[in-house]
Amino acid sequence: MKRAVGLNLQLPAPISLRLADSGDLEFLRAVYASTRWEELSVTGWDDAQKLAFLEMQFHAQDTHYRAHYSSAEFLVVLEERRPVGRLYLDSDPAELRVMDIALLTPNRGRGLGRSLMQAVLERAREGGQRVTLHVEHQNPARFWYERLGFRALEDRGVYLFMEWRSAPLN
Repeated sequence: MKRAVGLNLQLPAPISLRLADSGDLEFLRAVYASTRWEELSVTGWDDAQKLAFLEMQFHAQDTHYRAHYSSAEFLVVLEERRPVGRLYLDSDPAELRVMDIALLTPNRGRGLGRSLMQAVLERAREGGQRVTLHVEHQNPARFWYERLGFRALEDRGVYLFMEWRSAPLN
């Protein structure tokens, strides 16, 4: 049986996590849309077209994650019990994969993401795991990951595959 990783992260109050359920679908869709809305400003689409595109992309991403990460934890990030983001994790004995970490726009830049990632890295350190993730080349989070100690392992087209290890490589 797979051990719960995300639900056991040591997070500072008032941040907590819970498993997402079918009642969270609209919220998770909104979190996804908030991460992509700005990049659609160059399309010339009206809001209805943007929302239709984002719905299609959210569905494709969700379908992909559930097909390729069958034992993943899909978590809702809470601040004072209020949903503010999502954290999707998959884990095996050697690796902790951050499939997605995203916060609604008003909750960015306040240290919540840093607290989440520090808890993920600490959990991996305790478990002797490496942490991996994909990030788009132009995503400003890429530089944040590098400051946290991630290094690019592979260019995968649109994405960089990055890794963090608590101990130096031999």
